[in-house]
Amino acid sequence: MAEEKKDLEPVQEQQPPETETAEKTENAPEKEPETLETALYSWGQALITAVVGVVILFTFIFRLIGVNGPSMQDTLYTGDRLLVINSLLCGEYKQGDVVVARNYNADLNETIVKRIVAVGGQTVDIDFTAGVVYVDGAPLAEPYVKEPTYKPEGTEFPLTLAEDEVFLMGDNRNRSTDSRSSSLGPVNVGYLQGKAVFLLIPGQTPDLEAREWDRIGPVR
Repeated sequence: MAEEKKDLEPVQEQQPPETETAEKTENAPEKEPETLETALYSWGQALITAVVGVVILFTFIFRLIGVNGPSMQDTLYTGDRLLVINSLLCGEYKQGDVVVARNYNADLNETIVKRIVAVGGQTVDIDFTAGVVYVDGAPLAEPYVKEPTYKPEGTEFPLTLAEDEVFLMGDNRNRSTDSRSSSLGPVNVGYLQGKAVFLLIPGQTPDLEAREWDRIGPVR
């Protein structure tokens, strides 16, 4: 028997339904271009936020201090810019810290940068003939000094510090006005602005008359 031929209906291709995303894209309103006023307003807001942040940072946390004078050579030079941690955040002050003190004496006409040689309760004595500083009867190891301490400035030794006092000296001992001077003496810790922790920008080294950028780093 001959096979019966059946008429086959043509298969219609199904068109994929339009996606919801496409419909939304077609129907979405066009974004208006940013106007100059809007751009300036956004830029102004960002600038104000940045300025306020910097002010808070350098008022309550850090401050930048410039060094002036030879009293801290060869650790620091005139023109050095130091990053100083605020006194409220730097923790307890220790022997050997480089600190910044506010002017509290009529004989001092600027903020001073010195090193803590002794802290509250310790006794300081200096043999100006040998150039040796003693703290609690032991000679102080001072690899940072430019030369031995030969210059007296009026303070009588031995001297025992009150619990809230520190004894400050410059590393360039014979060209520094510090706690050896009767016009300064021991400094109450309340007059310390903070601890110098980092040299950000070096000043000119006198011998070279140039900036030594490799000096950038922690202050020791």
